[in-house]
Amino acid sequence: MGLFTKVEDRPTPKEVYNWRIYACSCIASLAAAAIGYDSSFIGTSLALPSFVKEFNFASYTPQALAKEKETIISVYAGAAFFGAWSFYVVSHFLGRKLSLYFYMVFFLIGAGMNCGATGDKGLGLILGGRVLTGFAVGGCSSMVPIYISELSPPAIRGRLVGIWELGWQIGGMVGFWINYGVNRTLPPNRTQWLIPFAIQLVPVGLLFFLAFFIPESPRWLFTKGRREQGVKTLCWLRNLSPNDLYIVEEIGSIDMDMERYRNEVGIGIWKPFNALKHRSIQWRFLLGFLLFMWQNSAGINAINYYSPTVLQSMGVRGTSTTLLATGVFGVVKTIMTFVSLVFLVDKFGRRNLMMIGSCGASICMWIIGSYIKIAQPAKHPSDELTPGGTAAIFFFFLWTVPYHMAWAGNPWVIGSEMFDLDTRSLGQASSASSNWFWNFMITRFTGQMFLAVDYGVYYLFASMMLLAVVFVFFLVPETSHVPLEAMDRLFAIRPVREANKTIMEELRREELEFRQNTDGLDMKEGVAVEERVERTGQTA
Repeated sequence: MGLFTKVEDRPTPKEVYNWRIYACSCIASLAAAAIGYDSSFIGTSLALPSFVKEFNFASYTPQALAKEKETIISVYAGAAFFGAWSFYVVSHFLGRKLSLYFYMVFFLIGAGMNCGATGDKGLGLILGGRVLTGFAVGGCSSMVPIYISELSPPAIRGRLVGIWELGWQIGGMVGFWINYGVNRTLPPNRTQWLIPFAIQLVPVGLLFFLAFFIPESPRWLFTKGRREQGVKTLCWLRNLSPNDLYIVEEIGSIDMDMERYRNEVGIGIWKPFNALKHRSIQWRFLLGFLLFMWQNSAGINAINYYSPTVLQSMGVRGTSTTLLATGVFGVVKTIMTFVSLVFLVDKFGRRNLMMIGSCGASICMWIIGSYIKIAQPAKHPSDELTPGGTAAIFFFFLWTVPYHMAWAGNPWVIGSEMFDLDTRSLGQASSASSNWFWNFMITRFTGQMFLAVDYGVYYLFASMMLLAVVFVFFLVPETSHVPLEAMDRLFAIRPVREANKTIMEELRREELEFRQNTDGLDMKEGVAVEERVERTGQTA
């Protein structure tokens, strides 16, 4: 099998893998570019000479300055936590597409407030704007992965949801390089630090215009009783006619799931909470929470937000040199995310990538921490990197390879696909809010941790990655290639490591049986969806 070979749950017409689903995924993922940019530019912006001068950072003690920076950075993640939960209510009433516009308005107002800040006014507008942009990106982080997942054919769902993470990394790379560019080319005045803050508006401005051209999620339309519009949208996305067998099967599965949803859960904003009494659903909520705990405990957000501090702990000196190193870090992250997205996530599966990548990331962190403990570069400052410091920087960049293969996108992919129709919106809100909870914890205390025991932070990250391998092996099933409507069955299979193989064999047998039963039917006259629903219900 080649790298681009698709593992399908059933025979799929080539028309299904068309430009439309890729275009919709890319447009929606502009929200991720805004998040990535906001996550990366702020740490390096706070290190710009112009920002330090404008807000008189020189008057702070090291401890007070660390806390002030932590506050500026962490209020963003704290607000994103609440934004992620708000998605459940907003999406219930507005749908996926209009929810994007709802959150974009908050983002544009917050970014505008940032641009109005001055030294005379203090940091109030910076903090207030960060709260609004944080709330907006939290909502988008819940909405966009689930929107893409609901559009996607199972065989390339990981790749399409991975575009979300790729957008995040591209935004982050731009954020790192923007600050390097303004630091090298502009004098240390207000314009120097204002440009990085103003560029926040670019990806959201593009999204505000382009989102007009993307459709509403067909599965959301089905849940709201707008079946005719949902069928029309699904046919447009799949580039197939309503009478095509593939469309008939997909609509039949959605109809069957909708019927079960109405009978077992009921229609209403609070009804899905009733599903939380089931152990299987409780476990999936906990799994989403823990996946983002492992993602953040690897150290990625500590590095994103505090990259100057991280690099200085390895002996890198000078604002320009530090910003250059963070820029290179952003490039490596983006390249590895692209490789994982295109070649790995649907080919090798989520589980294998997370286990192998965790081991590699752990090794790199052990080496970096050991160098800092032995050489203590902070106590022996030098304008030139020592050979040991160069090696530490090498492993710092190398760390991004296994980490981004394992943890950059996979928690988002799994979180967007593992919930059933009953709890999909609520579950995604829970998973995304977990990301921002752990993000807040990391950003709120990392600066002080580096001041207290710098090498110990790396040892902590390395240890957590080893524990993550055990967690994934025993508790995380492989979700790749499984239709969304079959996730309940996947999570009911034990042992976990055999669940994907078992469910895929069951689905292929059911597909073969269905095609044998429908052999000879004139599809041009159409096949009754109700018959497909009844048959699927019997075999399931």
